[in-house]
Amino acid sequence: MKVVLFCGGYGLRMRSGASDDMPKPMAMVGPRPLIWHVMRYYAYFGHTEFILCLGYGAHHIKNFFLNYEETTSNDFVLRGGRTELLSTDIADWTITFAQTGVESPIGERLRRVRHHLDGDEMFLANYADVLTDAPLPEMIDSFARRDAGASMLVVPPQSSFHCVDLGEEGLVGGITAVSELPLWENGGYFVLRQEVFDHIPENGDLVADGCAQLAKRGRLVAHQHRGFWKPTDTVKERAALDAAYARGDRPWAVWEQGGAGANTGVRTA
Repeated sequence: MKVVLFCGGYGLRMRSGASDDMPKPMAMVGPRPLIWHVMRYYAYFGHTEFILCLGYGAHHIKNFFLNYEETTSNDFVLRGGRTELLSTDIADWTITFAQTGVESPIGERLRRVRHHLDGDEMFLANYADVLTDAPLPEMIDSFARRDAGASMLVVPPQSSFHCVDLGEEGLVGGITAVSELPLWENGGYFVLRQEVFDHIPENGDLVADGCAQLAKRGRLVAHQHRGFWKPTDTVKERAALDAAYARGDRPWAVWEQGGAGANTGVRTA
């Protein structure tokens, strides 16, 4: 099944200064950028055909893969001055690099790569900046059995703030952590059918337009996940993930944990 990754945004809250033109998916977590971690997640479950929706800072992403160093994350033997890899990350990956505009909304980026999907009924999509250990095969299987146009991963609110219940004259009736409210937020991992394109106008958005219209028609489903899920919208969040990686606390790295892996996934050509 093809995986569309949206990796062309500015990532303003991740940038360290005016001279920093690095797109957010290229922010480092351990020895590899965010986009690599997301792609390894999908590849572990057997989905190795990627379509990268490029925009701002596209040359950084292109250069990373064009000059990819397998020895950074794989064991190898140096014999006679030549490198012999004992394993490989991306040898079986197919990556399409598509320029989708610097200012394009997510929905428009998706529209511009539709022809790369080859008419596949179902495909995957992701913001390329969120890490999770969500059970992807379960999410795909559940959606495949449903008569719906899209599925999105949803997670409990991540805010550490509290909501205050106010009564008359400003009397506080109760305080509740946002994370304890009966609410769910978009987790950024999607399983989509071609139907979604019917609801995304030119320069439209995937969620505000496409998913919202499907929801009105009873054609959008959600996959609830209470496990590991971490965004990287800010430098602080990226640094926290980097620190977790350094101490070996990386639940999103399902490829390091063994198990059935791709054998449990749904592989769709």
